[in-house]
Amino acid sequence: MSMQYYPAPIVKLIKNLARLPSIGEKSAERLALHLLRAPWQEARRLAEAIVELKDRVRLCSVCYGLSDAETCGICANPARDTRMLCVVEQPGDMASIEKSGAFKGRYHILQGVLSPMDGIGPDGIRIRELKARINAEGVSEVILATGTSVEGEATADFIAQQLEGRPVRVTRIASGVPMGGDLKYVDQVTLKKALESRHVL
Repeated sequence: MSMQYYPAPIVKLIKNLARLPSIGEKSAERLALHLLRAPWQEARRLAEAIVELKDRVRLCSVCYGLSDAETCGICANPARDTRMLCVVEQPGDMASIEKSGAFKGRYHILQGVLSPMDGIGPDGIRIRELKARINAEGVSEVILATGTSVEGEATADFIAQQLEGRPVRVTRIASGVPMGGDLKYVDQVTLKKALESRHVL
């Protein structure tokens, strides 16, 4: 689509917005025109929020979730059960479980799954760090809450094998999460039930 009818700054914004996930060129155009009409303060707040996001958000040094400090709020919370560790693929999966209210332990975010087709092996996700945490933190149960895709299942199986022989109970979230499903899109009731019905591998 030619955008010669818009001034260069609008075209530039549309092109940048269209790079965002799920934002096509028409949606990007609507957003750009909305921002143009919006009060200065609204546009400035959005720009500042984006800059602050890039400046301040980092990975938690303990669980590898998202944080604006060295340690995230969950890892720093003394009320969380340190004996239970829930292993998920991405920070969004952790957020979904937190919204369900079903889990009061701590998390370990792998930052991905095993995917040999994409060249991602055990060293490409945080399995080594998981083992170190289990030893250092006195974890008694590891809940594998990776997705139910082929890669998610393979990752859970691999971790379970790696933890064999250790004094830790390894469980997997139960069915209820649809096969091939992404935890970020599973409703909280289903996710809560899946956590409560977890089973030993």
